[in-house]
Amino acid sequence: CDANYRKLGDAELAARLGALSHPARIEILRCLAKAHSCCCGEVVGRLDLAQSTVSQHLKILVAAGLVRFEADGQRSRYAIDRPALRAVAEMLACFASSCCSDDC
Repeated sequence: CDANYRKLGDAELAARLGALSHPARIEILRCLAKAHSCCCGEVVGRLDLAQSTVSQHLKILVAAGLVRFEADGQRSRYAIDRPALRAVAEMLACFASSCCSDDC
């Protein structure tokens, strides 16, 4: 656990957790998880959110490094950065384990 714990610095972990702190962004990640990649319009079609709202949330997820952006002609495609999300999950599990042990 200790070797994996420092894959991300504290500031980067906090930024990624902050990006996960909005219900709409969780919903967008769930939508992206079901597909290899989606354009913003496809996400809008699956969620009850305005295009501008989805676009802004995707921008935050990309900036946090949780979602990858790729230009595809006139469209922009988005996909979960699975290794980045996995690193957050591992670090959070290690953090919780170290803070919640019976030794404290």
